[in-house]
Amino acid sequence: MGNKTNGLLALLGLGALAWWKYKKASPEDQQKVKDTINNAKDNLTKFGNDLKDKATQTAEQLKAKAEELKNDTQQAAE
Repeated sequence: MGNKTNGLLALLGLGALAWWKYKKASPEDQQKVKDTINNAKDNLTKFGNDLKDKATQTAEQLKAKAEELKNDTQQAAE
């Protein structure tokens, strides 16, 4: 449990240091930080949408293949 506590305290300390540096930064530097965060958010959103589209496309391909196999099986049974 000591490692978790130390890790959380270190993370909290880094967060406090980052917040303090952000508040002390010039408005231009603060805007750079905001732009970087927004850019990262946009990239993550794009990546998530691309992943969702790929999963949907794969599911549709699997459904089509299953339907094709079902039809082949029915025709072979007749």
